[in-house]
Amino acid sequence: MRRQSLRQLRAVRRYIEIYSIMLRNSLIRELSFKANFILWMVVELLWFCGQIFFFGIIFGSVDRIGDWSKWEVVLLIGTHQMIAQLFQAFFFTNVANIPELVRTGKLDSMLVLPIDSQFAVSTKQFGLDSVVNALLGGIVVLVSLRQLHIVPGVSSILLYIVALAFGIAVHYSIMLTLAAISFWIVRAQGLVYGYFNFLQIARYPDAIFPRFFRLIFSWIVPVIIVANIPARLLIKPFEQPLWLMIHLVIAGSIAFGLSRVFWRFALQHYSSASS
Repeated sequence: MRRQSLRQLRAVRRYIEIYSIMLRNSLIRELSFKANFILWMVVELLWFCGQIFFFGIIFGSVDRIGDWSKWEVVLLIGTHQMIAQLFQAFFFTNVANIPELVRTGKLDSMLVLPIDSQFAVSTKQFGLDSVVNALLGGIVVLVSLRQLHIVPGVSSILLYIVALAFGIAVHYSIMLTLAAISFWIVRAQGLVYGYFNFLQIARYPDAIFPRFFRLIFSWIVPVIIVANIPARLLIKPFEQPLWLMIHLVIAGSIAFGLSRVFWRFALQHYSSASS
């Protein structure tokens, strides 16, 4: 038992070292094209400001959207910004590139690496500009909390951080599953990028959606809860926080587990470029 634990510890340490090398190489590549880095940051910043402006117009005519006030919605948008940008920084480019790896046969070179194939295709690139934009979302959350006169406790903050991680896991799992369809449908980029556009509904308050729609996209394709539950854990800490967290953990864990199983199943149907 002790030897097995030591082997697992060495394996984890090895993967951390590999990932740190990948991060360093990605940072060097990002900073080699400073103009592109700044341009994408500005584009994302404008898009983010546009979202807040859009809801500002809505709240010029109404006081609340369901049980959400103006600054609660702004906090929700900031939360969505953090989740979406961190997902984009660490996983989106990698997962979106899987169909191209399959089509060109470049996946072969990644499958022969002495590491897990899912890890190899999911962690190759990293976007520093998206991390900067995620920090902007964090600033918006802090400003919103101040406007709402809310000082969250330590437990609420910890639950919020864990919920952000599960939100990222949900996006990653769904996109990986869609990308793995490329083992049968060669050009599957449309599915991947289609979901990336679809995930924008996570920034809307859940109260605006019909009950049946909420049921489907809270459990079957759990997109709505990705940002709504973390936001509720901060602004409505007495509104069944344990149940909300359990909901997100169960939905996120199922999504990740199914994506892992489907990835392995898809690999069994992969015909390499050399075969």
